[in-house]
Amino acid sequence: MEFIRVLEVLTGLLLIVLAAYDLFKSVVLPRPAINKFVLVRQLFFFTWRLWRWVGDRMSQTGPREGWLATFAPIGVLLMFLVWGIAFVLGYGLMIDGFREQMHPVPVDFWESLYFSAGTLVPLSYGDYIPIGVMARLTTIGESITGVALAALAITLLFSLYESFQRREELVVTLDALAGAPPSGVQILETAAELNMRDKLVTTFDDWRAWTAAVLESHLAYPILFYFRSSHDNEAWLNSFGAVMDAANLVVSTVDGEAFGSARLTLTIGNHLVEDMMWNFRYTTQHYVGVERSEFEEAVARLKKAGYTCKDADAAWDHFSKIRGKYAFALNEMARRFAIIPAVWIGDRSYLPHRSGRGSGRRRPPS
Repeated sequence: MEFIRVLEVLTGLLLIVLAAYDLFKSVVLPRPAINKFVLVRQLFFFTWRLWRWVGDRMSQTGPREGWLATFAPIGVLLMFLVWGIAFVLGYGLMIDGFREQMHPVPVDFWESLYFSAGTLVPLSYGDYIPIGVMARLTTIGESITGVALAALAITLLFSLYESFQRREELVVTLDALAGAPPSGVQILETAAELNMRDKLVTTFDDWRAWTAAVLESHLAYPILFYFRSSHDNEAWLNSFGAVMDAANLVVSTVDGEAFGSARLTLTIGNHLVEDMMWNFRYTTQHYVGVERSEFEEAVARLKKAGYTCKDADAAWDHFSKIRGKYAFALNEMARRFAIIPAVWIGDRSYLPHRSGRGSGRRRPPS
């Protein structure tokens, strides 16, 4: 029996250390880590797949988006619930190992677990009292853990919603320029129509700062990826993709319009794309995702809007090379988060397959 008690204490201590380590890396440490959510990562992914499976079977867009939007807040609560259960179980095992130092002595493990749960919350009714040194230290440790867990939960919720609101402010303001759903070509067309082509630099500068903020916040707290935009026909990933496409067109196709700012935006945007792929463990693939005919249609629209465009073949080659760095990741993320497709972003399976130099390659099968 003495061996079993020692084994309980060691197992409980190991579980507490693992939960504390995971909590520290996931909430306290403000930097990306590929092994965050060690205890809940697979459960989190399984829950999202189940959530998306239910949403995909809803025929109406409104209820579907509403259902999918509830996942992220519930996911946050689920993470803390799992950590809380791990702490209760770990401390329960330790208390059961020190049961002789309790008054009255718990009759079995379930009584020790009951005391552990009441201590973590804390809701202890005083029906069990630690009288030994180790039992007292364990009880004090669990009480401190419970207070810290509650404080971290509140702090994280405020931090997440602050980051979410900052992200959505620029997404909402882009509607007037890019339309809903957003389009990179529409951004340039609207700027020309409103005689605001000189403001493209400001737009790209704002979105470069936005990208840097998302890069820091979403890689530190990956659950932010699952927070959906709150307005119809809006999705932060689609807006980001539209800005990347607009910057791509400026760099590859349009002459003399905000070239430097667009190029810098593409650089930081590709950084975000690469880190998203790293976080979700995808393998980067060269994928243009736009047919030559679609590109030629976009060029015709830009010329009609008053832009001077470069040679079509050279522009297409340059455009394809740039878009091949980020299109695959954007489409994979859009598919993962079940985002409604926008222009050039999302489900492109309806495109006819064309082989040869002029066509963008379709997304390879998953």
